[in-house]
Amino acid sequence: MSKPVLFVTNHVPPDRVGAFAALHARVGIELAIFGGRSKHATPGVEEPPVPHRRIAQRDISQLAAARRYRAVICGTAGRVALPAAWAGARAGRHPFVLWSALWAHPRTPAHAGGALLLAGIYRDAHAVVAYGPHVAAFARMYGARRVHVAPQAVDNAFWSAPAPHPNPVASPEANFSVLFFGRPSREKGLSVLLDAWRLSGLRAPAAALVLVGVGSGPPRYPAGGAVAFFSPQPPEQVRDFLAAADVCVIPSLRSRTFREPWGLIANEAMNQSTPVIASDEVGAAAGGLVRHERNGLVVPAGDPGALAAALGRLHDDAGLRSRLGANARRDVAAYTYDAWAAGFAAALASVP
Repeated sequence: MSKPVLFVTNHVPPDRVGAFAALHARVGIELAIFGGRSKHATPGVEEPPVPHRRIAQRDISQLAAARRYRAVICGTAGRVALPAAWAGARAGRHPFVLWSALWAHPRTPAHAGGALLLAGIYRDAHAVVAYGPHVAAFARMYGARRVHVAPQAVDNAFWSAPAPHPNPVASPEANFSVLFFGRPSREKGLSVLLDAWRLSGLRAPAAALVLVGVGSGPPRYPAGGAVAFFSPQPPEQVRDFLAAADVCVIPSLRSRTFREPWGLIANEAMNQSTPVIASDEVGAAAGGLVRHERNGLVVPAGDPGALAAALGRLHDDAGLRSRLGANARRDVAAYTYDAWAAGFAAALASVP
């Protein structure tokens, strides 16, 4: 049996389980997991169904140099994991593949040195695997060679399945509901969405804004039933919310330390034939999944007026919602775990 590929990653959230299994089936991998729970709303997976080990970041370099591996893959997370994996691969004379989600470097003095080091790794890596074309273009700008795309994917079979219990919206009489899913952090753009909601003129009981992952405890309805705050929910409940929504909004903003790499809620919504309104700072839009006027609407980030107009447009035009939703379901079908694994397999096959 050929030697496995060492894949260094900080955690294995649920949306990566099937992806890693598909990659293992193609090339044979061993995960080296140095992080704990994912920062995302869904919990990490305790025991991934592929060969794996838990490791401290300080020990990654020695592991990556081991002769039992035929190549090393590492992402950009962690304080020292990436340079350690890269240095270990060089010491062991293994091909090194960088897995990148970045389409901008953090703009702080503390990150300046790291950006210089990362630029060197872009140029030295035998191959780079990118989240999408937007990340691939950024990597090439820094001299990356052999750049491949592994499209961001979710479990399409799960997310496209009929939701047996679509969640009720804030008002039972609402005939138009808008869904936001995410953390209440500035870069997720929730304040822009709330401003857009006020500008849109949409009101209860005819319309509802449902915010999932924002609250804690039981649902809260502080705006007369028009707005509902829900705590983070498990995947089955998120699917139910998506099934009940007329549109899912991803209004992410760019900050000095963050630029939305993708936004998997776009894949999940599109599997439910729910059109997406995304800002142009969302990776799923920049990377080609959410396409303006084809399967969703794309608006300038940080512009509540533009977002309000997009909401009003979808509210007033049921035919447009239906067309965008149908195209969304068709288009997201190509974003599979197997396509993700194929991107990595192609990168590994391209290196000497």
